[in-house]
Amino acid sequence: MSKQDWFLIPIFLILCLVPLSGSRFYVFLATDILIFALFAVSLNLLLGYTGLVSFGHAAYFGIGAYACALLMRKASIVFPVSFVAAGLFGALAALIIGFFCVRLTKIYFAMLTLAFSQIVWAAAFKWNSLTGGDTGFIGVPFPQYLDSKTRYYYFTLAVVVVCLFIIRKVVNSPFGRILTTIRENSERTEFIGINVKFFQLVAFIISGFFSALAGALFGIFNHSVFPDFLFWPASAEVLIMTILGGMYSFFGPVVGAAVVLFLRMQITSYTQYWPLILGMILAVLLFFFPGGIVGFLQNRLTLLRGNR
Repeated sequence: MSKQDWFLIPIFLILCLVPLSGSRFYVFLATDILIFALFAVSLNLLLGYTGLVSFGHAAYFGIGAYACALLMRKASIVFPVSFVAAGLFGALAALIIGFFCVRLTKIYFAMLTLAFSQIVWAAAFKWNSLTGGDTGFIGVPFPQYLDSKTRYYYFTLAVVVVCLFIIRKVVNSPFGRILTTIRENSERTEFIGINVKFFQLVAFIISGFFSALAGALFGIFNHSVFPDFLFWPASAEVLIMTILGGMYSFFGPVVGAAVVLFLRMQITSYTQYWPLILGMILAVLLFFFPGGIVGFLQNRLTLLRGNR
């Protein structure tokens, strides 16, 4: 662990103490934040590190949720196996979709990801015999050893910490440096003999795997899965979290997820105009703080150090 990472220890300790507050609201909110933090970081592997803008990332989130729920409920497969299988289903879907998407670039890539996401959503919405259609898949069983919100919170915390650790190892590896090189200039990267499309596809698969794990966690947490998990607003929301927190920082999407979910819970209790307020916040941030919240804080810290 580097010197810059020591701040993670008190944050982890605070997260471990959340259930001791005695508030079910904070346990619920913290679980929600952890799940969407993993979802946002998985998206940022494409957006911030590879330079690929995906408008359909909710597809893998929803596939993971449905896969885990269906395997547990209809196939009677135990939760640990179903959970890992959900991630593999997400990775498989990312492999198939990514195979076509990485052949295009820029806005065409983004629109194709949205198109595939809508196809997956339509399948879940219409396939009543398997997914329950528009009524969703209700009654997802809670594992017996995770039969309380507190236990499930600690399980989610452990899974998210392990997943973030793995993703960070990936982005700090030579593979991650190649992704960053592709982001900066894909044409020059291809000129030096690197198969850009292959590395983009691998990043797509890894991102889909962890997004599906986040979806599986969310489906079990809510005891139900709905087609809305796959719909384009879910992709837009996680994209906003990533940009808001700072897509050029590893922990930026985590901060973005925490800020968006906390503000949504607070503001929706007073007014129904949450989307309007979120849009205003995002517009101000993009104009004045294009690096996101974490990027702004890092710049201020750098300036302070320079002045000293």
